[in-house]
Amino acid sequence: MIARGGRDAGLQRGIGAFALAAGVVNVVIGAGIFSLPAGMARAAGPYALLAYLLCALVMAAVVLCFAEAGSRVPTSGGTYGYIEAAFGPLAGFVAGVLLWLSCVLAAGGIAVACADALARLVPALASPLGHALTILALLGALAAVNLRGVTPAARLVAATTVIKLVPLILFVAVGSLFLDPAKLSAGAQPDAAGIGRAILLSLFAFQGMETTLSASGEVANPARALPRGLVAAMAFTALVYIAIQLVAQGLLGAALQGSTAPLADAMATIDPRLGTVLVVGTALSMAGYLAGDVLGAPRVLFAFARDGFLPRRLAVLSPRGQVPAAAILTHVAIAAFLAVTGTFETLVVLSVLSACALYAGGCAAAWRLRRADVAEAGPPLRLPLLGLWVGLGVISMVCVIALARWVEIGALAGEILVSALLYRLARR
Repeated sequence: MIARGGRDAGLQRGIGAFALAAGVVNVVIGAGIFSLPAGMARAAGPYALLAYLLCALVMAAVVLCFAEAGSRVPTSGGTYGYIEAAFGPLAGFVAGVLLWLSCVLAAGGIAVACADALARLVPALASPLGHALTILALLGALAAVNLRGVTPAARLVAATTVIKLVPLILFVAVGSLFLDPAKLSAGAQPDAAGIGRAILLSLFAFQGMETTLSASGEVANPARALPRGLVAAMAFTALVYIAIQLVAQGLLGAALQGSTAPLADAMATIDPRLGTVLVVGTALSMAGYLAGDVLGAPRVLFAFARDGFLPRRLAVLSPRGQVPAAAILTHVAIAAFLAVTGTFETLVVLSVLSACALYAGGCAAAWRLRRADVAEAGPPLRLPLLGLWVGLGVISMVCVIALARWVEIGALAGEILVSALLYRLARR
């Protein structure tokens, strides 16, 4: 096992419990929530709320496991660090690859969607060149903020979280006054496959905490801040998602299944001006998601380089901001390439499956870390009934992966196999 003492030396622990929670909320409540209600309705009809509840229960087990593991191993790379400490460097490396792929694939997909949303507001940006320049300008600006240091980057994430929540709170507060209870049961009745697809879609909505946790090496008082921030953020997120789906279904009914901008369309039934506000909120939410990604995900590359799997240059901290500048620029460049050349749907599906495998490994790591009594930053969180949460988390993630198409499962298996081969090559 890699020696762990001082592995995050030089990093500034400038992220508090609130900033961590804001970062998790910012990434998890991302662009998807502005369009996901329609996809959920198409897949599960009036049972979309049930799919959300099932996914929330599943993710609760995963979150509890990650809270304990994070309190025991608060290091850069997040889940990569937990799994490496529990099962050794090979498992850690595979987990790190899955973590980073999940982040960069999702970032690429969201960047595409963000450029599309901005094009709806400014039609001149709809051309291929305008689309590409929008992506490059957005990611470039976020990289510039992160290069200044972790504190301004964390403040940006906290600020965008508050800003992006305003239209969502407006949607729930105003929409709940006009929803029609009869519309809650409207829509085509789904089959078992539809319910399964809805659960897979809702998991994408809950995905993202691992991105923010990748900056765990820069969290102040991590043994306390990590569990508190993570659990509070995910509980808040579940409540927001269920409320939004409920209001959208109650305003649009069966029409929700055919909507391309469900929240905006739902608010437009009350007042067209409110629909425009939600379009703006969509763009802000996507930008906020990307801000959280650029803060957290490059730390995975930093952790790889620190542990000898990537060129050491990626682990060098900048003199001014004390941040892994090369890792930040590399991650942003790859995300921009994926966004310019790829499509939202393909990137998102691969991101979800990578996250499922990662969540299963993180849950198992929590069990192993407790048995080994690992505690790197003071007394850790000790959850009651940890074995129950670990078992529920692992089994649920395996079942969710099984809901995917065979070609998608094959792609995930290929990621794991290639990662293991790359590890062997790096260690020769």
